Amino acid sequence: MPRPALHLAVEIDGDGAHPAAWRRAAHSPGELLTPRRLARVAAVAENAGFTLVTLDDSILPPGLASGPVGRIGAVERAAFVAASTSVLGVAPVVATTYAEPFHISSQLASLDHVSAGRAGWVVGVEEDPAAARAWGRPVVEGADALAREARDGLRVVRDLWDSWEDDAVIRSVATSRYLDRSRLHAIDFTGETYSVKGPSIVPRPPQGRPVVLARPGLVPAGLADVALVGGATPAEAGAAAAAAGAPLAFAEIEVALDTPGETARERIVDLERYAPWEGGPDRLRYTGSAAGLVGLLTELGGHVDGVRLRPLVLDEDLAVLSRLVLPELFVRRIAARPLPGTTLRTSLGLPRPLSRFTTDGAAALVREETR
Repeated sequence: MPRPALHLAVEIDGDGAHPAAWRRAAHSPGELLTPRRLARVAAVAENAGFTLVTLDDSILPPGLASGPVGRIGAVERAAFVAASTSVLGVAPVVATTYAEPFHISSQLASLDHVSAGRAGWVVGVEEDPAAARAWGRPVVEGADALAREARDGLRVVRDLWDSWEDDAVIRSVATSRYLDRSRLHAIDFTGETYSVKGPSIVPRPPQGRPVVLARPGLVPAGLADVALVGGATPAEAGAAAAAAGAPLAFAEIEVALDTPGETARERIVDLERYAPWEGGPDRLRYTGSAAGLVGLLTELGGHVDGVRLRPLVLDEDLAVLSRLVLPELFVRRIAARPLPGTTLRTSLGLPRPLSRFTTDGAAALVREETR
């Protein structure tokens, strides 16, 4: 039985995956953080047919001397993108290492309300000790401790999303009641390093829970909706996807494409005069023509449910992706374009989860209403 069509995501933080990408950007360096540029990039991605965009983030500046020295918070940028688009899913990176899960829950629930159900969350970590100093917290050291913070933070956030049942908001003018207090629940979470009582201060998100994307091994497979997997070949990415155990798996791919004026290799050589393109050690990297990328994605379609592309230079590679790559994928029915009026979960074929606090009777009513 053939796999469903690929879902396509693209990272749009900064000017591209290369640390010196700003040198080839189509805008002046001063426009990097402007709303106009962000809206323009998001519009290109939405019109091209991407299912979602992701926005990288950290409490620390991007850091390299050759690259940008600042960024606007990913959640704030995601809210702007959500308000300026109508179909595109939006998933900011938010790290749970030092941030309060209660605040993360409220931010992402609000983003889901703003976007009418198009929010996602890329679970991140803060590995640099400087992040602890910025937060004023003790340093979390080692892979096990970072995974513990991510796991506990994600569990708290999910429970806070569930702490309002779907029918908790009444808004009854006749009885002057806004809430049914019996439908709000304290989550009573106790972890190794903190405890949370709850409930949330934000009503349950339209999707029930925004879509959670995470690297395998960072959080238990049952807590993530999409595993972001690596692999040097399509077969390796497929093996990682099968081992991840999440409902969906997206392969991470760095891409540098031939443009009308230069080959991808020439563009990379130009940028590497300023800084090396180190990238992720376990990611696929494609360099070459649009047709070759279409072939690679066609092959990947037999192994994974989607891909997250990281373009070398956004202003150059996103244009080639929108003109030559995605249209060919849609014509061949290799990839799926999101439909207007749908949530991100619906676009990805994921069910809307019930609150874990929902009673059997209420659950039956919700199921009946959603038929």
